[in-house]
Amino acid sequence: MTLFSRDPAVLVLEDGSRHPGRAYGAHGTTLGEVVFATGMTGYQETLTDPSYAGQIVLQTAPHIGNTGMNAEDPESRRIWVAGYIVRDPSRLVSNWRADQSLDDALVTDDIVGISGIDTRAVTRHIRAAGSMRGGIFSGAAAAVDPEEQLRIVREAPAMAGRNLSAEVSVSTAQVTPAQGERIGPLAVLDLGVKQSTVDNLAARGFEVHVLPQNVTIEELRGIDPVAVFYSNGPGDPAASDDHVELLRGVLDDGLPFFGICFGNQLLGRALGFGTYKLPFGHRGINQPVLDKQTGRVEITAHNHGFAVDAPIEGEVASPNGYGRVEVSHVGLNDDVVEGLRALDIPAFSVQYHPEAAAGPHDANYLFDRFRDLVVATLKEKNA
Repeated sequence: MTLFSRDPAVLVLEDGSRHPGRAYGAHGTTLGEVVFATGMTGYQETLTDPSYAGQIVLQTAPHIGNTGMNAEDPESRRIWVAGYIVRDPSRLVSNWRADQSLDDALVTDDIVGISGIDTRAVTRHIRAAGSMRGGIFSGAAAAVDPEEQLRIVREAPAMAGRNLSAEVSVSTAQVTPAQGERIGPLAVLDLGVKQSTVDNLAARGFEVHVLPQNVTIEELRGIDPVAVFYSNGPGDPAASDDHVELLRGVLDDGLPFFGICFGNQLLGRALGFGTYKLPFGHRGINQPVLDKQTGRVEITAHNHGFAVDAPIEGEVASPNGYGRVEVSHVGLNDDVVEGLRALDIPAFSVQYHPEAAAGPHDANYLFDRFRDLVVATLKEKNA
């Protein structure tokens, strides 16, 4: 049984709204962009997703923590959320795979949280007002003067304009061997890559080289990759000029490219399109997306607060000279661009998570599509 603290805590939003509750996880103060995630399951994968760096995550499902935490499901080396908001944390851990409680894991990774607040009310508020900066003040910090708490929140950096890739990326290259018939080395730019993504790529025959986010084009070429992959990650794509320039070098070399989430936004920028911040983003495991190539509607996992600004109908010329481009996938809730496909070079991307950890597996075929693109490009090159 987990014994929760009865110490006070308060969530303060930058518009001045306050939501009192109880301390959960580590005690203290934390600041970040408050966002909501709609998954009823998969909280361990959410917490360990590096894309959530700098964000205070609110779980819309009211009961969290019943299956505890285990050593098999983490998506990275630690919990990355800036803070955690739940309504009713489970007092019991009931799963044979669990080796610690969620509360204990939050304490271990020094994640400040809050429980016992009306998460539905906060979610509806963010839906109406948009994502905003917030702070959790717990324990002794909860007694700080409310005006001082609000000042601290309002002085915190906004997500727009932030480059967080260096905070979550590996510092040295890591290699995962290919499974089955080997295709060749794949260069993965780690902007916050998830372990499930690496596993999916290795399962398709790629020798996966996870590279630091500050790798140069010369260093990337040094592994003689058959293709390049850009991962998910946190921050504003408009603040990642170096990653865009690296990608333009990749496209100029004619290497096949696949990007997901943040990688989709950076492909958009490399092709010459802009990006913009969504009012409250897409987060959760139940987002409907139309694959325009097949006409199929997929239920997909999302975690993004920015999107590509490109026409969703027809083919358009790449403003940066990479030929014809089309929007391949569209979000059915709000017509947000959810995928790009270059028609004259071997490059495509999606805004959501085909690895779907946690989430539905409707989009897992995209890893096969990438493998087929790489194999076809290699055959054409060697013909």
